Amino acid sequence: MSYSAQNIRNVCLLGHGGNGKTSLAESMLYSTGGTDRLGKVPDGNTVCDFDPEEIRRQISLSTAVAPIEYKGCKINVLDTPGYFDFSGEVMEALRVADSAVIVCSAKGGMSVGAEKAWKYCEARKLPRILYISKTDEENSDYNSAFETLRDRFGKNVAPVVAPIWDENKKVIGIIDVLNKRAYDIEGGKRHEIPIPDNKKDVVEELYTALVESVAETSEELMERYFNGEEFTYAEMIQGLHTGVKELSIFPVVCGSALSGLGTQMLLDNIVNLLPNPLEGPAEMGEDDHGEMVEFAVSPGAVPAAFVWKTVSDQYGKYSYVKVVSGTIEADMPMVNARTGNPEKLGRLYLIKGKKTEEVKKLSCGDIGAIGKMDKVRTGDTLCDARNVVKLEGIRFPEPCYSVAILPKTKGQEDKIASGLTRLNEEDQTFNWVNNAETHQMVVSGTGDMQMDVILSRLKSRFGVDAELTEPRVPYREKIRKKVEVQGRHKKQTGGHGQFGDVWMRFEPGEQEELEFCEEVVGGSVPKNYFPAVEKGLREAVTKGVLAGYPVVNLKATLFDGSYHPVDSSEMAFKTAVQIAYKTGMPQASPVLLEPIGELKVTIPDNYMGDIIGDLNKRRGRVMGMNPDHEGNQIVEAEVPMAEMTRYAIDLRSMTQGRGSFVFHFVRYEEAPPAAQEKAIAEAKAMAGEE
Repeated sequence: MSYSAQNIRNVCLLGHGGNGKTSLAESMLYSTGGTDRLGKVPDGNTVCDFDPEEIRRQISLSTAVAPIEYKGCKINVLDTPGYFDFSGEVMEALRVADSAVIVCSAKGGMSVGAEKAWKYCEARKLPRILYISKTDEENSDYNSAFETLRDRFGKNVAPVVAPIWDENKKVIGIIDVLNKRAYDIEGGKRHEIPIPDNKKDVVEELYTALVESVAETSEELMERYFNGEEFTYAEMIQGLHTGVKELSIFPVVCGSALSGLGTQMLLDNIVNLLPNPLEGPAEMGEDDHGEMVEFAVSPGAVPAAFVWKTVSDQYGKYSYVKVVSGTIEADMPMVNARTGNPEKLGRLYLIKGKKTEEVKKLSCGDIGAIGKMDKVRTGDTLCDARNVVKLEGIRFPEPCYSVAILPKTKGQEDKIASGLTRLNEEDQTFNWVNNAETHQMVVSGTGDMQMDVILSRLKSRFGVDAELTEPRVPYREKIRKKVEVQGRHKKQTGGHGQFGDVWMRFEPGEQEELEFCEEVVGGSVPKNYFPAVEKGLREAVTKGVLAGYPVVNLKATLFDGSYHPVDSSEMAFKTAVQIAYKTGMPQASPVLLEPIGELKVTIPDNYMGDIIGDLNKRRGRVMGMNPDHEGNQIVEAEVPMAEMTRYAIDLRSMTQGRGSFVFHFVRYEEAPPAAQEKAIAEAKAMAGEE
């Protein structure tokens, strides 16, 4: 069945891992007849967690789509992962959602995940509902959870549902404040019950608070409120809808996904209070002249769709899209705004977890998928040739955690590379490079859990066993003294011998690259051997004498030598200068240089002491601190790269996941003696293994 944009709601479920988002999506599907049984995460049979890795780990790793049909509306539920390593999936869902449901547990109070979800919504001005989950479980405390939300997010947090609990504080029913009706749940079915006497005053109080919130949404309603007029139910709904859309009201609902308590009320509030795709702000995009233009979401306009996610599996590649204007149909010719190339659309599908259902068209505001679009990637805009606009892409978090990856069986490097390329189509939060200097393949991403999932998927999908190690630090070597040395290579064999003799001066140079000069007088070394001497040096400086790292800032001058008219050759002079290099460099006071990076850590104020103390342990130099006007401090420091390999994980544990950072290389600096000794010992141990 095709829905008009007014009857579509695109809602993403946000919140901390383990707070019940996937179970809530399952409950919404089951209670509306979308599934014939209630799947459970521990049983591995939910609609949204279908990937073998998700089933094994019992957590969501990627955003899943669960379309729900309810009261003439289609609700596209986007179930996002709660663990921070998979925040890229959350960014994808936020990019196409028109509203959010932030899921908070009645057991744990305010979680970091809910705080982050709120910040994401604030940044995007996204209307939202707060859902307090697990209200019927042991040790749950609705009141405490609600008070925490109100303290954290302010008085605009408005309960539209009140729980009913027994003498043991266990929630046994809920009250719909707007309709002043109470319900309990039996066998998954909702039954109306009388409002308990001890709850009548509470309901009146909550209803009055809602009326006040509605009155504040327009001057006309405010005037009527002061005149003592009552609002009709339709006016209450309209007022709340406006308040939610304008971000002045944040309704709170509660329930239990397992019993189904509160699920129907949440669905009612999604349909009645959350905006449809046409009510959101206009999209911003870049036209073919490179200028930013507004792109209105409109069913009557020329077709355009935004690719927000890519899935590659053994059955092929799916590009998940949100239709932002017009209607798209299978085989329709379109243009990829990123490349400017024409694209013919493949087959169109509606997605429900891992199941796909082929459809002829997708209408404005809806979410679906296009099959086999090989040249299309996440973040692309597919447009009609008459109006090519490149919509704003998805801002993924910058990779901050790097590991070296290598196959357990030698010779499978190419298999790893092609597997990573395929996985990267799905997950753009990681990247990988072959580091020619350290001879390692280095993968950078958001954290250790993401890396673990990449390893598992390389094995299950591409049949390659890989392991992770710490990436090597690309040190450098330089000299601090001037030395003059002779390099002499003489070898007598039958027939022609080999003879090369050079006198070299090695000294610290101004530029990073090797600076080669010659001051030979009187032809003691013929000019035609100069290139061989320089070539021999260029080969030699790739390995320093301390730990085999490249040598920088070296000035090498050939100032004397001798030759043999018969036995001298280019090879002999090349060997002679390398002998001079090996003899002279240890005498020139060599030193190890280490890479230094610029670090910017964003943390809440109360973690400042811990972070500064930790940076001092890492040999960091704090350069300054600036507030970011959101209650956080940005600490700027310079830290040696060698001390930063596990910083992403350490920062997360020091700040309970509230801290974030960016780190970029700036320059090389002389390493202190202790760090030099450690690096030299590691290099020798590695050379011994090889």
